[in-house]
Amino acid sequence: MSTAPYILVIEDEAMVTQAVRLICTDAGLLVTAVDNATEALGLLQENRYRLVLCDIMMQELDGFGFLKQVDRLGIDTPVIMMTGYSTMQNAVRSLAAGAIDYIPKPFTADELLAVIRRSLRSGELLAATECAQLEGESRLSYVPCPANYLRLGYVSWVSMEDEGTARIGVSDLFIKAIDGIQVIELAEPGEDLVQGVPCSEVTAADGITHEIMCPMSGRILEVNEEAQARPSLIEKDPYFRGWLYRILPSNPENNLQWLSL
Repeated sequence: MSTAPYILVIEDEAMVTQAVRLICTDAGLLVTAVDNATEALGLLQENRYRLVLCDIMMQELDGFGFLKQVDRLGIDTPVIMMTGYSTMQNAVRSLAAGAIDYIPKPFTADELLAVIRRSLRSGELLAATECAQLEGESRLSYVPCPANYLRLGYVSWVSMEDEGTARIGVSDLFIKAIDGIQVIELAEPGEDLVQGVPCSEVTAADGITHEIMCPMSGRILEVNEEAQARPSLIEKDPYFRGWLYRILPSNPENNLQWLSL
């Protein structure tokens, strides 16, 4: 298998491809770009890429079909899906289908690079844990969600409560991928959250800002003020004391179908 550029971009809009290539090359990342998913599958079988950026809405084989083929072929390269704001539900579907992250279009250079960097790191952490498991070791590079929690990709989680409410938070993998949280901005009680839309913004130790995608739609009943005041609490205990919101879900039946254990 030959040595390949760092990132494979699959996009059928030439202007978007040009913008992604410029942003990546300016950041020192090598790029190969194709305008269809079928050609991309061939390249992925012949070369070793660190990451794939794939548009969802394409002719012939779309992003969902691409993810199915990636799974069928056993390709383990992390995939970021790109989507327009009008197709946010498609982005949620892509995470359920195996994408490691997604980014809505249009995006800025900083937004794209933030997603790329955390996805590269997430891929490394996932691979390290999988390698340890294959070797029979118990070493984990991150702490997975508890068994009774549901997650939106590898970004956020939701825990359903007996009284019909739910708690949501950010995954340990996401925290480790951005190298910790320095500052977190949370919404206010009474605000409505939408699945797949950012519900919080965090600033990492390197000053880069990242958005946390909401795993479930609903109205905020309570905000974890302790976690907002002390972000280190989220890093140390993301699944219990470090929760972000307690919400009243607005459409749990529909939302649950896109979440994973």
